Amino acid sequence: MFAIPSTIRKPFRLLILPLFAMMLSACDPAAFAGLGGGSGPKIDPNAPVPVALLIPRGGSASDNLLAKNLENAARLAISDLDGVKIDLRVYGTAGKAGTAATAASQAVADGAKIILGPVYGEAANAAGVAVAEAGVNVLSFSNNTTIAGGNVFVLGPTFDNTANRLVSYAKRNGKDKIVVLHANNIGGQLGRNAIQQAIAANGATLSGSVDYALSQQAVTAAIPKVKAMMSNTGANALFLTANSSTALPLLSQMLPSAGVTNAKSQYIGLTRWDVPAQTLGLDGIQGGWFALPDPGATAAFSARYNAAYGSKPLDIAGLAFDGVAAVASLVKSRKGNALTTTALTQGAGFRGAGGIFRLLPDGTNQRGLAVATIRSKQVVLLEAAPQAFGGAGF
Repeated sequence: MFAIPSTIRKPFRLLILPLFAMMLSACDPAAFAGLGGGSGPKIDPNAPVPVALLIPRGGSASDNLLAKNLENAARLAISDLDGVKIDLRVYGTAGKAGTAATAASQAVADGAKIILGPVYGEAANAAGVAVAEAGVNVLSFSNNTTIAGGNVFVLGPTFDNTANRLVSYAKRNGKDKIVVLHANNIGGQLGRNAIQQAIAANGATLSGSVDYALSQQAVTAAIPKVKAMMSNTGANALFLTANSSTALPLLSQMLPSAGVTNAKSQYIGLTRWDVPAQTLGLDGIQGGWFALPDPGATAAFSARYNAAYGSKPLDIAGLAFDGVAAVASLVKSRKGNALTTTALTQGAGFRGAGGIFRLLPDGTNQRGLAVATIRSKQVVLLEAAPQAFGGAGF
């Protein structure tokens, strides 16, 4: 395994474990794909709309903390609605797929017109299957795109969205010959696929890819391969899938030592390089590019949450706020079909805790992201997050 600097290791583990859990492999969504279609239960626009919130309450200590953050954020969104009435009903899943399926079924039996959550991919998949025949849509807090489709949407940030934003920016700024460096596990392979698809979609050039196993020895062995590929292909950018809990600290030391530096080969990161804050101190990634949610929107949400609850929210809490914001925006139209799949995927999108976002017909999402770099161990914005779909970055 990796020798991760102690200044990064402990605080980052607390943040990243829930995110890894969201990437749990799920059942094949093909079994229920299409059942959602353009469907969705009719609502009475003149009465409070029953909305179910499925959270991992009743699970581990970290699950319960996560559950509390999600519920707090959802209620924060409800407290600021303009003439829209939502009847929020909260159900615990204990972070388990079977419990989530039972809770989803009970929520629909109780009258829920839409479901927000659950968090983990396997649980979200199970909840979607459980209510598919009823035509109820599920806006899960997962980022696992393999469960998306039919009546299940993922609200979590996706590799596809991040890769497309960064490759688009790179192409417009002359960094159009890209080598991909990724772990050979599921997460690394999904990241590689997203980057390769973004390269093709934006007219850039895939100069090659190098993979490595999750060990210090394997990462060390990959370094000369990266150097040779960058040199032989004339590549001018290196896209990394690693984060601070895996290979990024080691790569940030070894790549520059081998002569593969930001000055010659622009580093681009698929993950947030500002989380945790200690990551900003890695010398090798100074000058690297990464994407992040709209800083102004996230700061405003964090301030409101802190004022209401006396603590800063976990990053994922914003997804519950987003779910309520989307539902409220649609219900405000006063139409009986406000929560159908067609309505949910309207192109204008919504404004949430991290800026603008919209749900796509395939069950994934698109979010307005900013592009940033690291200078003197500080985050510096290179391109602001778009404020409407169709602007820069889209």
